[in-house]
Amino acid sequence: MYEGKDVRVVMNGRTLLNGVDLQLREGQITVLVGPNGAGKSTLLKALSGEHRLAGGRVSLDGISISDLSPMDMARRRAVLPQSVEVAFAFTVAEVITVGVMGAGKRESARVTRLLDAVDLPGFAGRRYDSLSGGERQRVQLARVLAQLECGHADKPSYLFLDEPTASLDLAHQFVVLRLARAHADKGGGVLAVLHDLNLAAMVADRIVVLARGEIVADGTVEDVICDEVIERAFGVSVRVGVPPAGPYVLPQNIRHPSGPA
Repeated sequence: MYEGKDVRVVMNGRTLLNGVDLQLREGQITVLVGPNGAGKSTLLKALSGEHRLAGGRVSLDGISISDLSPMDMARRRAVLPQSVEVAFAFTVAEVITVGVMGAGKRESARVTRLLDAVDLPGFAGRRYDSLSGGERQRVQLARVLAQLECGHADKPSYLFLDEPTASLDLAHQFVVLRLARAHADKGGGVLAVLHDLNLAAMVADRIVVLARGEIVADGTVEDVICDEVIERAFGVSVRVGVPPAGPYVLPQNIRHPSGPA
């Protein structure tokens, strides 16, 4: 189990997280939602080991992540941040394999397979800096998936996704959700920060709502996506499940070949 206990993060004298408890379970997708500045990305970074804690503990299988080597952590968890800067003119294949040990035909086949999975077939030789923002995001997703494939086959791995659908069109949002679900279905754990409550409701096994650095709700989609919780967290009065007067599109009603199974 991947667990944060009483996690507290303070930066420049400001408390960003205040005593947060969160467990990531194998075989489940946990989605973090909440208003801007609630602490969602901060919590993801604290759990992944990027942020220093002012209090509390983050552990993997009962061992504090501060006691694990960078190599051990890289084999058990991979992080897709909101954006990644690449300073050199790397090819797509080089970006994907940057965290992969070994080379040769096996890695070439892995790159081809993962590019197909993120709907970028034939992109291996393309320069990364020539791609659109959405294409770069999908290359980075292929990179973290390649990293986890090279981890411990006998231990569950954890995929951290920070707003992975933000720069993607509707079809490719489904690609990301499908791959997240596939990772969970293979026994891994997923933590994803999402802003779109419809997408969150569609993919999550569990939704955690953050506001003002604290958890205000934690439970199933049915328990959390309700009028009361949304108003308490976002300060917006809504009626969940009631269609608007004009045209609307819900991802749950879209049928697409690359959508989540």
